[in-house]
Amino acid sequence: MAELTICLGGNPNAGKTTVFNKLIGAHQKVGNWPGVTVEKKEGNYSYQGKSIRVVDLPGTYSLTAYSLDERIASDFLVKEQPDVSVAIVDASNLERNLYLVVELLELGANLVVDLNMMDLVRQKKWRLDVEQLSKSLGAPVVSTVANRCEGLEELQEAIAAAAKCQAQPLKIDYGPEVENALGQLTASINTPSRWLALKLLENNSQVKEWLQGWPQGEKILHKAEVLAADLGKLIADDPETYLIERRYGFINGLMKECLAKPLDLAERISLSDKIDKIVLNRWLGIPIFLLFMWLTFKLVFDLGSPLADYIDGGFGWLAEATKTGLGENWLASLLGDGIIAGVGSVLVFLPNILILFLMIGILEDSGYMARAAFVMDRFMHSLGLHGKSFIPMILGLGCNIPGIMACRTLESRKDRLLTILINPFMSCSARLPIYVLFAGAFFAHHAGAVIFILYVLGIIVAVLTALLFKSLFFKGQVAPLIMELPPYRMPTVKSVLLQMWQRASMFVKKAGTIILAGVILIWLLSSLPVGVEYASEQSWIGQLGKVFAPLFVAPIFYRAVRLLFYGDVAALHSLHC
Repeated sequence: MAELTICLGGNPNAGKTTVFNKLIGAHQKVGNWPGVTVEKKEGNYSYQGKSIRVVDLPGTYSLTAYSLDERIASDFLVKEQPDVSVAIVDASNLERNLYLVVELLELGANLVVDLNMMDLVRQKKWRLDVEQLSKSLGAPVVSTVANRCEGLEELQEAIAAAAKCQAQPLKIDYGPEVENALGQLTASINTPSRWLALKLLENNSQVKEWLQGWPQGEKILHKAEVLAADLGKLIADDPETYLIERRYGFINGLMKECLAKPLDLAERISLSDKIDKIVLNRWLGIPIFLLFMWLTFKLVFDLGSPLADYIDGGFGWLAEATKTGLGENWLASLLGDGIIAGVGSVLVFLPNILILFLMIGILEDSGYMARAAFVMDRFMHSLGLHGKSFIPMILGLGCNIPGIMACRTLESRKDRLLTILINPFMSCSARLPIYVLFAGAFFAHHAGAVIFILYVLGIIVAVLTALLFKSLFFKGQVAPLIMELPPYRMPTVKSVLLQMWQRASMFVKKAGTIILAGVILIWLLSSLPVGVEYASEQSWIGQLGKVFAPLFVAPIFYRAVRLLFYGDVAALHSLHC
């Protein structure tokens, strides 16, 4: 079976991941891009007897890379030259998204344009002429609503058809001055790549790095510098800015030909704008965010704890039944007190973990998480951090590893390092079982509030650490926050559940194996030396307990005081346990 390689590229929040998941279903592989720790997703699907390999690229706004994510995307698009490149475009934000499309067409990519989120276009009562847009771009254009699977068959058909064709690069008229410089530079490069010459005139650092390995690379780079300097004098502007403006001029012409918007101003004020007036309010923004966080942790405990009790009871019964069936011997103790108890100790907290990741997934899919970065931007600046640093910190609440990996989207090295250093102070899901255990034991009636306070305490420590590092190691001006806000969307059940399961399964695989090993180690310490009663005072763990017992005198004394003065039934129960 012949195989085609296609890639999905596009701006962040254009629905690229949704299209990827719908195309390949559950048949995806997750690894890292060669040489970096950035996550790489790819999968396969079959169409008309051909195996289609799909590579999901990180989100990027253009082929000029400002972050590690964007560099990986542009490297793949330029160097790997996939059979078909699919540009996922947010149809409700057409002008901004078409910039990447134009660059890909100038590159000569075999392109299919996917106008995603067409339901938002219909809601806004815009009239978008898809056929005219396709004709103007010289590339196939397909309309989809990926979260409802609308247009996916047409997209697959367009990909198969594009694979049989050879695309011709798009040529935009940049004016006589630029065209003359392009002609001279293309002749010097000794290649017909007009796109390469354009990027050299734009002083693109990534392209300059590529050329340094060419035999005549230094000579070409010098020629490009001279031509760019002369061009700047002729057009009285920076060449990069001038070229960007001409591309947007081309896009504006496309918009006039293909898109008609209602003139009524009231119709242009979207639901997202109305919600943003509240959630991005200077005074209400932070309290609303804290309310969402408090509700998240309240649900984690109130809904997760009863389910955890059932799981705990089930594994407890299974352990006792195993020991009863096998009798009193070493094997029964290993299976019952070691392995079954170990697996149970991992899975007993799974409901809390699932609910936490479910809530984070809902906040991300709805579009609110990006707003949280804007709400916290002023506060983050006071710490010497970029407003976008807040998103990796929030992801750190689910797991510090993806939180730290998300720092790659920050353009400044200073911002990346500082955010990475303070991210481990965010209380990740691996700590949640410990919080649940102690909050339930010592604060049974207020466990949810206590867990929320512990999470806030971690944030406060991260803040104090950031202030310390800012004054000592990371002095300097913080870059302003420039970030595109996605429209609010109703989270889809399938997408949220898929994110929840992927993150939770990662927790079970990574943290669960360590917890299981720890429980078996405890069983071993409780069973040795041979012949002692399991977990008795004479066992190794009993002897260790004597060493650490003084540390727990204060909490027990606190419980005893509550029992004495308030008659606290919960205190009596936990003290007895």
